[in-house]
Amino acid sequence: MGAALWALRRIVVAALTVLAVAILIFASVRLMPGSYIDVALGPLATAEQRAAAMSEAGLDQPVVVQFVQWIGGIVTGDLGRSFVSNVAIADEFALRLPVTATVALGAIALTVLVGIPLGFITALNAGSRGGGAGGRIASALGISLPEFVLGGLVVFAVSSLPLGLSVGGYRPLGEDPGAFVGSLVLPTLVLAVPSAAITARNTRDAVMNVLVEPHIDAVVARGSTRWFIVRHHIMRNAMPPVLTLLATIMATLLGGTVIVETIFNVPGIGAYLITALGRRDYAIIQAGVLLAAIVFIVANLVVDLVAASLDPRLKRRKA
Repeated sequence: MGAALWALRRIVVAALTVLAVAILIFASVRLMPGSYIDVALGPLATAEQRAAAMSEAGLDQPVVVQFVQWIGGIVTGDLGRSFVSNVAIADEFALRLPVTATVALGAIALTVLVGIPLGFITALNAGSRGGGAGGRIASALGISLPEFVLGGLVVFAVSSLPLGLSVGGYRPLGEDPGAFVGSLVLPTLVLAVPSAAITARNTRDAVMNVLVEPHIDAVVARGSTRWFIVRHHIMRNAMPPVLTLLATIMATLLGGTVIVETIFNVPGIGAYLITALGRRDYAIIQAGVLLAAIVFIVANLVVDLVAASLDPRLKRRKA
């Protein structure tokens, strides 16, 4: 009963956080320099033209009314319509979400499959002759190369060298699944490199902190095998902070997809938001940023629940 109450409390806090974030997003979008009317009509528009455009976009209503209407639409699944194209945002997201989701989920999968094992190997070999230097160097290089630098290098290499790869050539999943996946391989790899490097570094630190605990010395003294110690004692205690980091990485991937989708000319949600930002298309910006915030909040909620199942002491700390 106590665990169920703790989980329910976490869910309520997550829901309230989503509401608070929605308020901040709505307010910050309208505080951006240059309004939609200024961008759409330009400085020579008459007062009548500006008033007509504001009425058409619904911007002539009180701000509170606009916010309530927006939240009501979000709850019912209506994300609104683009001010510029008058196309339903939900339809555009439905077309672009598979692209961004494929890139982001592929990056997360590579981050987990590469970053966590590399962190464990580096930490467990810290006392050896090599001292895990290769893993530390690889993670340092990955952290020091942001997506836009690495993406530019990849585009240059693919364009200049006979590697058998190409940039662009995007095809929708329904038309050509092979071309769809092939056009997203390079963006996924570029997005995954910094995330995997950060995960490897933090996993190494978490494992090193567990290795100096007294109970590890006791288990070693009892003659347990190395794999048994890693699986039953080190991994269970080192994973909660790593899971928390992965939740944060998932939230930052939208910013990364904006960069890689622009560099590799991939029509995902990130590129859609960049275009909307230039046009001050409030409805698209609000929906996209709120989507990223919800992903972050839900990911942290899931990580809290999983971490608490791995280490029940966290329930008492976070109660």
